[in-house]
Amino acid sequence: MPSSITSHSHRSTTKASQKPFKSRKATKSAIKEIQKGKVQDLSHRKTPHQALMSKFDRRNQARQKQQVKHKEHMRETNVFAGRDGAPRIVAVVPLCKDGNAAAAVRALSSSLDVEIEVPEEGIVRTDIDRFKQKMQYVVAKRDLVTCLDATRTADFVIFILSPDQEVDAQGELIIRSVESQGLSTLLTVVQGLDKVEPVKRRTQVLSSLKSYITHFHPDQEKVHSLDSRQECANLMRSLCTTTPKGVHWREDRSWMLVDDVKWPETEQENVVITGIVRGKGLKADRLVQVGDWGDFQIEKIVAAPLESKKRRTDDMAVDEPEKVMDTPTEDQDDLAELNPEEVMMEDDVDAAMSVATTEKRGVLLDDHHYFSDDETHLPAVPKRLPKGTSAYQAAWYLGDEYSDSGSDFEDVDEQGDVDMHAPVLPQDGVEGFAPREPTEAAPSEYPQSEMFLDPTPDDEAEQLAAFRGRKGDEAEDDREFPDEIELHPHVLARERLARYRGLKSLRSSHWEEDEDKAHEPEEWRRLLQISNYKASKSQVTREALIGGVAPGTRVHVYLRNVPLSLKSSYNPSTPLNLFSLLRHEHKRTVVNFNFTLSSDYTEPIKSKQEMIMQCGPRRFVIKPLFSEGGNTSNDVHKFDRFLHPGRSAIATFVAPLTWGSVPALFFKPNTELGAETAVTLLGTGTSLPPSSSRVIAKRIIVTGHPYKIHKRLVTIRYMFFNREDVEWFKALQLWTKRGRSGFIKESLGTHGYFKATFDGKINPQDSVGVSLYKRMWPRTAEAWNPSMVLTGGDVTDDMEQETEL
Repeated sequence: MPSSITSHSHRSTTKASQKPFKSRKATKSAIKEIQKGKVQDLSHRKTPHQALMSKFDRRNQARQKQQVKHKEHMRETNVFAGRDGAPRIVAVVPLCKDGNAAAAVRALSSSLDVEIEVPEEGIVRTDIDRFKQKMQYVVAKRDLVTCLDATRTADFVIFILSPDQEVDAQGELIIRSVESQGLSTLLTVVQGLDKVEPVKRRTQVLSSLKSYITHFHPDQEKVHSLDSRQECANLMRSLCTTTPKGVHWREDRSWMLVDDVKWPETEQENVVITGIVRGKGLKADRLVQVGDWGDFQIEKIVAAPLESKKRRTDDMAVDEPEKVMDTPTEDQDDLAELNPEEVMMEDDVDAAMSVATTEKRGVLLDDHHYFSDDETHLPAVPKRLPKGTSAYQAAWYLGDEYSDSGSDFEDVDEQGDVDMHAPVLPQDGVEGFAPREPTEAAPSEYPQSEMFLDPTPDDEAEQLAAFRGRKGDEAEDDREFPDEIELHPHVLARERLARYRGLKSLRSSHWEEDEDKAHEPEEWRRLLQISNYKASKSQVTREALIGGVAPGTRVHVYLRNVPLSLKSSYNPSTPLNLFSLLRHEHKRTVVNFNFTLSSDYTEPIKSKQEMIMQCGPRRFVIKPLFSEGGNTSNDVHKFDRFLHPGRSAIATFVAPLTWGSVPALFFKPNTELGAETAVTLLGTGTSLPPSSSRVIAKRIIVTGHPYKIHKRLVTIRYMFFNREDVEWFKALQLWTKRGRSGFIKESLGTHGYFKATFDGKINPQDSVGVSLYKRMWPRTAEAWNPSMVLTGGDVTDDMEQETEL
């Protein structure tokens, strides 16, 4: 055999493959780069599309992105560009008592060799030739309303700090309020730093002031010194070249800072307001809100060029009439706050009255009155039949002839289903069915020798006084025993709680609205109804994008029917704003606001307490209802009598509509002598979608005391005080604070004692309660004016008096 044959070897059948490189695993170097915070270079690791792109395509794509960003930047700054561009509005706000806003403006202007006369309070306009920009300073005093009005329309806000004095309560109130209202670009300066001695201490003062301001605004990188000409020049450069951030809710509307107001001699003439349009285009069809004056219609909008432009026109010997920019059309909004009053149909009136006047024999549970004449909903009374009786045989036993207490019989209902335990009440967890009336043949769960006797009136009154001896602060009682009430022995519960009803579940049970029609406010059906809020808001905001006088145009706005009595309240030195309202924003509806209590306010707030609310450009005097937030399937939300510190709620009241998420401020007047501030900031919030179908249900808990306990059968007292009330509320489910549930079995005596069956043995120290609910109607807000005097008091709670709307 040849040697080549003997040396031949076969190829291995198990071919080994090398372990592939797993690119999804990060290498050690890549992990280090990520920990350093470096951004990965996408040029080395491209997407499949980028890998196929040529170098020219990639360069073209980058150029297109750059052009898009440039166009966005030019759109934001276009209003300031050109010879006739709008000025940059700068609000100068002192936070300390020794702050001088006028001196700060003079220092900033002199750093660029611009000398102007600055009043102690008012509006100053100047041109900055070095940067080809115009500046409009709003010199504000240390007043909350003035500062809010000044910063509301400002592109830049300058806070003035002091090296000697700390920011007091008034200054902190201004900081928090301006920030919560909506703040554009903020800058911080210090005034009088050169007076600090020794010189080495000035650095420490600057560091301390920066630490203080970053507590409120962490984005503040530096506190500028007004005593340094170089820092003032740098600050002016920032004011002239930086693009302001703006305020979101403000940019959705058209607005202006009023430069001048021309008052007519008679009421038949129109008031003329002059200013430069900002934000969206100003339309004559939309209503405008002017300061705290109210809402008005526009007669016409006329161009108002500056004096310098007029002189250029006169030099060209061109005599032009006034240029009308916009006039109202047939689509102009009216001043009606409510829908036209419609005559109710006679059937609707009769239905509403019948619900209110129908003779009822029991409380409303979900959507049904129990113990009425129609008792077909009640479960059939079970029969006593011999054991082993089938459904067919049970039909031949009439009446209750086999009602014997022997053990050879069992309970069978009318459908023939055998019930081995014969419960007097329905199964646990099923609510709303009344127990059957006890019969003489029914077995008793009490010992045979027990007999109930009504206590004497004197003994009962003495025992009740001892049991209810605890009394404390109302707010503390609401925190410890929320919604609990105590009925008076001589008051009928079925009359006192006639408007209350029972619910199997607050979050899922149906709320029968027909029961509320007899008690709803007179104007409830005339409020604005919005079926699809999201679509309506989108349509209204898109409508504001098109048309109107272009931003950056100086115009005269002629307003209709402005009362001349407002002339006495107008002060040219205080800032006055004009905001264009979106469509329907003058109509009243049921508005909801997310209310968050301020961390500095440590006292609970009572519902329906009078307070001042600012939402966007408008201020109202409100008495809100507080309720729990969240979404429920039945749109029923629990009413909160108090809003305790550290909690938030939904504030509901009737007021004009506000589209979008607009920040809101809630204030309370200070009536105490020697108060540091005129008002107190109660909290902040944001507007939510309005809804008149949102039911605010006030819950009350009527509690009773376990008097005698025998296994699961309990005698309860002090919940009701007569037999009729027990029968009226018999359908409601009972519960205890320790988690037991049960039902009323039967009444005992005439003083309101009754027997109840629970799902387990209860503790003698436990408390038994029953929950009842009533719909609350929100109250109407009033427009606020500076001359209005508020007491800050709250209204009488209708838990004590049923005299509300």
